Amino acid sequence: MNNDTLKVRLHNLQLKNPVLTASGTFGYGEEFADFVDLNRLGGFVVKGTTGSHREGNPYPRMVETPSGMLNSVGLQNGGVDKFCDEVYHRIKHLDTNVIVNVSGSSIEEYCEVASKIDALERVPAIELNISCPNVKCGGMSFGTDPGMAAQVVEAVRRVYSKTLIVKLSPNVTNIAEIAKAVEGAGADSVSLINTLLGMAIDIERRMPVMANITGGLSGPAVKPVAVRMVWQVAHAVKIPVVGLGGICTAEDAIEFMMAGATAVEVGTANFVDPTVTMKIVDGMEQFCKDHAINDINDIIGIV
Repeated sequence: MNNDTLKVRLHNLQLKNPVLTASGTFGYGEEFADFVDLNRLGGFVVKGTTGSHREGNPYPRMVETPSGMLNSVGLQNGGVDKFCDEVYHRIKHLDTNVIVNVSGSSIEEYCEVASKIDALERVPAIELNISCPNVKCGGMSFGTDPGMAAQVVEAVRRVYSKTLIVKLSPNVTNIAEIAKAVEGAGADSVSLINTLLGMAIDIERRMPVMANITGGLSGPAVKPVAVRMVWQVAHAVKIPVVGLGGICTAEDAIEFMMAGATAVEVGTANFVDPTVTMKIVDGMEQFCKDHAINDINDIIGIV
């Protein structure tokens, strides 16, 4: 197998393989450096970055579920200035794509963060998390309304010059409609799915398990929903799709690519096995070898 077999492209972003990590599950990459060769990844997405420091939601904010987990961490991070001044200088030397997940509670905050990240030479892309609540519109998520989704993407597109990936919420009636709206507003790629909204109850205490009451469901339990949504979106837009949601093995990743994903993100599985991304890259190489595939792009959207 040649070195180009697993190469894929997201707009102007060249990936040595389709395996990325999902925001919020991989820290800033450096936390996993003892377990994986970061340079072997197609790239990694750092945790959600906001305009200012956030402590996140109160504890407890994570709970294990059958085949997955619920979390309501709430974008805990040091803010964009801390990322630019400190974290960036520790990871900018890596021979992989460092992608920053950009979050906010207003269009102005999204634009502030995106424009500061735009100035960082070694960050070639951002992933815009539009599942955040819009504080100016009663807390409604930017990502659940096509008009609002397009509005925030248009605004960020004006201040951000590199590859713009928009992360879509699955908590909508028609995700393809949202995807088309952000494509029309200037997105270079879409990633999906973000977490599904869930809840757990402690029946002895007769109270919600998590302090925030609800949280995002991720892990293998959401994979069939994610594969279906990736398939729908890939048929609706012309820009590349990044698939995520319950990917634990190379077979899972291949399934997403056959549904139409150009690349994939591995999330919750990193908590179970911190070396899982390397196993997935190895497994994809082996799959291509076993099936005489010289270019993994040939299987994208084959279903």
